Amino acid sequence: MDDAIILLVEDNADDEALTLRALKKNNIKNEVIVARDGSEALDYLFGEGTHAARGTPLMPQVILLDLNLPKLNGFEVLRRMRSDERTKLLPVVILTSSDEEQDRINGYGLGANSYVRKPVEFGAFIEAVRQLGLYWLILNRPPPIANRA
Repeated sequence: MDDAIILLVEDNADDEALTLRALKKNNIKNEVIVARDGSEALDYLFGEGTHAARGTPLMPQVILLDLNLPKLNGFEVLRRMRSDERTKLLPVVILTSSDEEQDRINGYGLGANSYVRKPVEFGAFIEAVRQLGLYWLILNRPPPIANRA
């Protein structure tokens, strides 16, 4: 599924580079759109702001969402996504350094499909991204397009 889009919502340049490197190292060639704050992520998803010219029927196959973001945090992004018919069914993987129990409860409570703590060691991070890619891009069956647009 090389044509499936991944939306990476990450404000930390080092974590962004690490994630992109891990995707490349695992031969995941999908287009990756990077949003560096929560507001930019929503603009992309809803075709607003700097993304107003983007056609919204084509949605990401999976969203990798950090929690600690400027402007709007990951929880608020998730809350707004789940309250809109166009994005309420999109797969969202919270990919964060937080292992706080309350963050996991809040994430799943707001409709996250998965919660993954970013491994500190690079080899472990590469393996985590490989497994995420295998599951969300190959094995997982997303909702039909008509129900996602």
